[in-house]
Parts: sequence; structure tokens; C-alpha cells
Amino acid sequence: MSDFISNIRLLNRISKYLTWQKIVNFLSLYFHFTFSAKTVKFNSKLMPFFVSVEPADFCQLECPECPVGISAKHSGTYITSEKFTKIIEELKNKLIYMNLYFQGEPLLNKNLPQLIQIAASANIFTTISTNAQALNSEKARQLVESGLERIIISVDGTNQTVYEQYRKGGKLEKVITGIGFMNFWKKELASKTPFIEIQFIVFKTNEHQLPDIKQLAKKLKVDKLSLKSAQIYDFKTGKELLTNFNRYARYKINDKEELELKNKVRNRCWRQWSGSVMNVKGDVIPCCFDKHSEFVFGNIADEKFANIWHNTKISGFRASILQNRKQYDMCKNCTSK
Repeated sequence: MSDFISNIRLLNRISKYLTWQKIVNFLSLYFHFTFSAKTVKFNSKLMPFFVSVEPADFCQLECPECPVGISAKHSGTYITSEKFTKIIEELKNKLIYMNLYFQGEPLLNKNLPQLIQIAASANIFTTISTNAQALNSEKARQLVESGLERIIISVDGTNQTVYEQYRKGGKLEKVITGIGFMNFWKKELASKTPFIEIQFIVFKTNEHQLPDIKQLAKKLKVDKLSLKSAQIYDFKTGKELLTNFNRYARYKINDKEELELKNKVRNRCWRQWSGSVMNVKGDVIPCCFDKHSEFVFGNIADEKFANIWHNTKISGFRASILQNRKQYDMCKNCTSK
């Protein structure tokens, strides 16, 4: 299936979650970002049209460019249903899209299908991104039944030798079997969802398998294959993973023999006007690039999200982005405009 057709199908699914109130909120956010960004302030009734919520803050794998993987954090905490329900209840009339992932592996939260169900019942499009190591038949059935709209599955190699060079501790066989379970239960339950997307992050270690991953995607009968550029956090030593294919590299090597973004970092960021991220603790942070939750604007256990999203901390952060976005290390690794 072509990317164009896949994207049209995905947009069609998202459109089913639109209401006039959500459309007006989205257009108002875009207006303020485009025409009134330098004022920073906008109507307190405006809310983000998407949020990312972290179901679990740990993972089974030790991927070398992931903060959780580097720390080998194999146990941790889960988002509470109280915090999750609170964010849903407050934002459901404005929220179009929700990612149920951030740093940890979402499938490690046993209550994930119930969380998805809560969001789906509130008319919110839901997505998860997973390494699929825990995607057994029962979990696949639960995800299909939950109302999940989209599942992104990491497949960064077409054989175990290449796959485990990045997905350290993972088994490719589990991923492929898990995709099979998803397709089985979609057919068994006569469900059009979730949209199954496999993601292949292009590194120097796996770039030779680009033709193979395209064949594997067809064989697995997934809805979409996404070829992604890698996020690299150590700009001095990360060159070893940088692909030779310029099309899939977000970095270039500068005069200091270090990596830097190919594209210019502009003093603006649509994400700061349009969305938000909430970690497993309930902390509201700027975006998914704040991997260590360095910039906490508030916690939804203590106050309403609306108060946090319009408080002086976040307004000051937005203003600083407009003045000098490069002052933040996390922004040096971001392609958002």
C-alpha cells in the first residue's frame, strides 16, 4: 500500500473524532501560533489538540540512544487511572489525538487496554508505539477490542543479528509473531482497527536492509511502513550510527567533527502551542524531547491542566523559545517547526 493511500486512510479515521468545538480549538491554536506567536498569550479557553501520556516509565530493552535503555531501567511505575481519567475528563471536548507512550514501553502497563478504552469512549483518537516484546495473543486481542486506532511497532532489522544491534535484549521473532497476532484478531473480531504501522529507524547498521524491510512489510500485511531518521543524543560519538543515506539522516558532520541538525532551528515551535506531554508521575512537560523531564510546568495531581497550560512557567518557556530556541539542548535535536 502506498504512503499516500495509507495516510488518507489514517486521516479518514482521525476525522471521525472531529467535532465543531475541536475544529474551532485547532484553528484558533494555529491562528495564534502563526499570527500572534510573539504575544505568547492566548485565550484561556484554548487547549492542546493532542497530548502524549506515559503509561509506564521502564522497558525490557537497552537501546543505546534511549535514556531508559541506557539506564537499563527494567522496572518502575505506571500512570494511575485517577491521573489518566482526570486528564481525559478535562480535555475530552478539545482533544483530537492522544499518544499513549513517551519514554517507557506502554505494553508493560497491564491496564493499557482499559486506558485506551477510556480515551476511545471520550471520542479521542489513540496511538501507541511499542517494541512488541510483550505483544502476545491475549494482549493483541485486548488492544483490538479496546478501540485503539493506531499501533506503531518498531522493526529495526530484518534478521536477529541486525535487529539486536540497536534493540538490545529484544527478539525479532517476538515482534513478527506479535504483528501476526494483531492481524489475526483484527480479522477474527471483524475490526478495521488498529491501523498497523511498522517503523524502521535507519542507522548505518541496518541501511543495507531497506529493500528487505519493504518486502517484510508486504509479507506481514501491515498498513504502513515508516522509514525514520534516528535521534542521536551524543553528538560527539553518535557518528557511528549515522546512516550514509542523506535522505534518512537528520544530521550532518560539522567542522568540529560533531553532529548537528541539517535543517536550521527556527525560533518558534508549533508543539508548544498545539500539544503537551504528561509523564507517568503526572508532570506536564514541554514535549517528547524533554526526555528527563527537566522542565516541569506543574502536576495534574495538584491542579487543573488548564491552569498549568496557561501558567507563567509555560508562558515564559514559550517566550524563551521565540527569543532563542537553541538555548535548550533538547531543541538542538528537534525537527519541529
